[in-house]
Amino acid sequence: MPLKKKTLLKVIILGDSGVGKTSLMQQFVNGKFSHQYKATIGADFLTKELSIDDKTVTMQIWDTAGQERFQSLGVAFYRGADCCVLVYDVTNPKSFENISSWKDEFLIQANVKDPENFPFVIIGNKVDVDESKKAISQKKAQQYAINLGNLPIFQTSAKEAVNIDQAFDVIARNALQQEENEDFNTDFDDAINIQLENDNQNCAC
Repeated sequence: MPLKKKTLLKVIILGDSGVGKTSLMQQFVNGKFSHQYKATIGADFLTKELSIDDKTVTMQIWDTAGQERFQSLGVAFYRGADCCVLVYDVTNPKSFENISSWKDEFLIQANVKDPENFPFVIIGNKVDVDESKKAISQKKAQQYAINLGNLPIFQTSAKEAVNIDQAFDVIARNALQQEENEDFNTDFDDAINIQLENDNQNCAC
């Protein structure tokens, strides 16, 4: 019986500096939240094993720096991603407006084969703050997600672990679907190549 291939899902988290990308990842993987803010330098990743419909997958979650000066590192980190998470801070309108720029930046840097169907998930973080501090309403965010291509959107709190597991479950499922689609296309390409090679060998040139 052949060994079951272990599925590695690569997920990239993008968004402005300070929106809580590291906190989201830490809360999901380690169930921890730190009150001390430390900017990510370059990129960092954590892994977590998950079970999706009886399938064991390893999620490799890349947390990237939100600062402009690190964006040139993007190409190496984005390549091979199966899903991209776009994060904004519900108290910060600018971070919300920049979501579409991060999406475009990812598609350019990652050199995605089928940009129309690549899975993105939007997360509005810090919903634990006082209502008066929230600058982006849930309704406005949902409309924005529809305009960007009917993307799934979650309102989360990394601090209080609100909606974290639900968001990452959808992220993992979308990443797995993308990974399986890629595998199918690769196998299909290989089958065509083998067929062409065989045809050439039969040629009596």
